[in-house]
Amino acid sequence: MQSVIFFDIDGTLVTEDARAIIPQSTREAIELTRKKGNLTFINSGRTAFNINDRVKELGFDGYICGCGTYIEYDGEVMFSRTIPQDQCRSIAELMRKCNVTPVYEHSEGYFFDDSAVMTDGLREFMDVFVDSGIDISGRVEDEDFGFDKFVIWVNPQSDMELFNREIGKNFSIIDRGSGFYENVPLGYSKATGIDMVLKRLGIPMENAYAIGDSMNDLPMLEAVPNSIAMGGAEKIYPYVSYITSAIEEDGIKNALLHFNLI
Repeated sequence: MQSVIFFDIDGTLVTEDARAIIPQSTREAIELTRKKGNLTFINSGRTAFNINDRVKELGFDGYICGCGTYIEYDGEVMFSRTIPQDQCRSIAELMRKCNVTPVYEHSEGYFFDDSAVMTDGLREFMDVFVDSGIDISGRVEDEDFGFDKFVIWVNPQSDMELFNREIGKNFSIIDRGSGFYENVPLGYSKATGIDMVLKRLGIPMENAYAIGDSMNDLPMLEAVPNSIAMGGAEKIYPYVSYITSAIEEDGIKNALLHFNLI
């Protein structure tokens, strides 16, 4: 029976260092499993516009983006959820009161707030986008301002009590470390994206596989019975059913071989 495999990007398909290597064995494994009739999906916290062409060229049947807020299959949008604009503007005002540095993520672009503190994290974020040719001109004042999810960096003057109290009413607040927080609307995650895909395509849960390398992949890994950790990702070893080799040691290929997916 047809299976579906959900892949994280950074540290799973692509090395996380400046080299950003995609091993040839990874390319071959994805091609082989698709030829066998299995489906492949990206499952990422990145919003749709931020899946770069190098990743897309590997060949995927679909994409779960923005932690389940956007789903695409076979070139068609299966599901998309953007926060109503009035709520987006209220949140932007609240972020200014909290004195945090936000980036608002939409499936078609990012929006920035020039009144926010410029942090090292934001500067690095924007530099990466510029190097990748991604437009960083969007601002909260724009007429089309809106977002699906958002991230923040904090500083010593940030009012995190106010932030947690108000944002926690409608968002899952994910501490990514080093004063960086990812905020996803309640009811959405990499796991809900998987559930939606499986129900829509009529594929049983036992035929679902997920491959990741970090703690933010846990919702996806815990959602399926066949969960795979990349070699070297020791923090998630206790939560998975199989540990493959490292990314540059044919990790993807070896995982798919282990489960007879190629």
